[in-house]
Amino acid sequence: MVAPTEAEAEDLAEQVFVGIESERAITSIDAALAEGARQVHPEAPGNVMIEGVMRTDGLDAAFREAAHVIELDLRSQRQSAMPMEARGGVADYDRATGRVTLYASVQMPHMLRTGIADVLGIREGDLRVVAPDVGGGFGQKMSLFPEYVALVWAALRLKRKLSWIEDRRENLLASSHSRDQKYTVKGAFNAEGRLLAVDADLCSNVGAFSCYPVTCGVEPMMAFAELPGPYNFCEYGVRARGITTNTSMMAPYRGVARPMLTFTMEQMMDRAATRLGLDPFEIRRRNLITKFPHRSPTGLIYDEGSYLKAMEAAEKLADIPDFRRRQLEARQEGRYLGLGVSVFSERTGYGTPAFAARALDIVVGFESVDCEMDPSGNVTLRIGASPHGQGLKTALAQLVADRLGIAPQAIRVISGDTDATPYGWGTFASRSMVISGGASQLAADKIARRLKEAAAIMLEADPDTITLRDNLASVDGSNRSLAIAEVARALHHQSHRFKGEAGLREHGFYDPSGTFSNAAHLCEVDVDIETGGVTITRFLVVEDAGVLINPLIVDGQISGGVAQGIANALYEEMIYDDHGTLLTASLADYLPPTAHEIPKIEIVHMETISPESMTKAKGVGEGGTIGAPAAVVSAIADALQPFGVTLNTIPSTPDRIRAAIRNAKGK
Repeated sequence: MVAPTEAEAEDLAEQVFVGIESERAITSIDAALAEGARQVHPEAPGNVMIEGVMRTDGLDAAFREAAHVIELDLRSQRQSAMPMEARGGVADYDRATGRVTLYASVQMPHMLRTGIADVLGIREGDLRVVAPDVGGGFGQKMSLFPEYVALVWAALRLKRKLSWIEDRRENLLASSHSRDQKYTVKGAFNAEGRLLAVDADLCSNVGAFSCYPVTCGVEPMMAFAELPGPYNFCEYGVRARGITTNTSMMAPYRGVARPMLTFTMEQMMDRAATRLGLDPFEIRRRNLITKFPHRSPTGLIYDEGSYLKAMEAAEKLADIPDFRRRQLEARQEGRYLGLGVSVFSERTGYGTPAFAARALDIVVGFESVDCEMDPSGNVTLRIGASPHGQGLKTALAQLVADRLGIAPQAIRVISGDTDATPYGWGTFASRSMVISGGASQLAADKIARRLKEAAAIMLEADPDTITLRDNLASVDGSNRSLAIAEVARALHHQSHRFKGEAGLREHGFYDPSGTFSNAAHLCEVDVDIETGGVTITRFLVVEDAGVLINPLIVDGQISGGVAQGIANALYEEMIYDDHGTLLTASLADYLPPTAHEIPKIEIVHMETISPESMTKAKGVGEGGTIGAPAAVVSAIADALQPFGVTLNTIPSTPDRIRAAIRNAKGK
């Protein structure tokens, strides 16, 4: 519907009646895989959209020889990324040129332009996409949605400016979902508590359709490759499937499959520790990766990390003996305190080599930048990445300023405009500071070299003796110097004095294989056994993301991620009824936590330098979300240890906790 106002458009929409022949809805993994289940798509036999299988040669022998086998049947309920600002856009038709400029709340403007142009059969040059700050994305705004295609099509057809925005109900109902996963996993341990092998059946409900461009394989294939996490074992069997159902499309959400796979491996460690009579920290100490580079059973190469050091730092800061004393005293008063830990890796900053391994038609990954210093010594950095308020522009300005010896305030970063920036893939997967940062550093270093060569001619010195610092180009060991702005002016206005092109403009391109950051999360809770309510009384993060370009921004990323992880652990759940109707289509039913439920997040930084990152920074955008659910559930289980409770589903809602206590008492 196209109307002068939103209200008029909604009135018109209410006059449209669509006759649909109903079918029995399939909304769950179990229903889709049941014998004789209706086919959601004839092209997907058995309702399996994608499947990956591998088994190492020694898997069966490892289980035969194991002293203990831990079996898990875990479930993650469906979530929405639920950005604060829902999706929306304005398509502005230019009668003079016939072009449309689409201002849209998206994370990948260049990809969106390509996708819309392909669908509508128009030239990419006839469409400009601009992505301003978008009120949060968290992966939900990566995909090509049909609303944007329709908006541009209507603007071209009607030759006028049109706008569209979804409300919260539409966002919860029709934007992409995530995390609807069911894992059945076995772990083989020897008598000393060393993990020998893992055998996993991993199912992800990918919804009714695949997403563009990363496809419905994003959750199951990440789980396939990264389930081993930070643990050192050799034998691995895995079957990972993407199951199609009559539900909303599944697409990336901060952390993708890693909150669930971390929850799985940490539950395995906790339950093995209980079985063997070991401390939860001790069993992890015996199994964490300590030698690098490490090759996982799926072939991933882990660069240098600090898994054990991070966990032991968290253990020390937690003061475990004091907590156990407080826990015992509280139990005598009828209160149940618990302490949980999670240790995990976060694969970050991976370029086309990693995405090409997924055999995608569209191989995302690289980033490029254009960096230019004007005759007044100010810099414009045009980046293909598309930040949306998380502070990337500030961090890149700091990085480039350090390379050029000028103030960050002299640097302007332009992003999110397909007319003004080089082609890039946007912001997702904890990649921007690693990849766009690397490209920016390469371009800045080229300009720095040209500044030094020009300054050397002007100062009659060797270029290798020139240092750029405090807005000056200075000759080492002397009092000779020039303002960097003066050198830049000469390169533009007296270019005949220097070799090469006039001006100062360079391109940077970076496409790394990726790196791994890591962290340990520690959570303390107070569980009310009468209501099932959980209060988080302490949350500690010890993280290692390499060099921190801007620690304040890093702390913000971690804190926001932990809040979303706590939401995953305790609150947020999308629920369909048997007819396929979404029951949680408002914030009265879908419950994100507020500031009241989120504790102060204590953050401690460690620093491991890796050659796999040009800037020495590792990604950190998703880690908070990845580790928090496992730590929270581990803490609840520890609190309820006197009842012998196990928790197999996230979120661990009050109803589920009460049911687990009742079941345990009934045994």
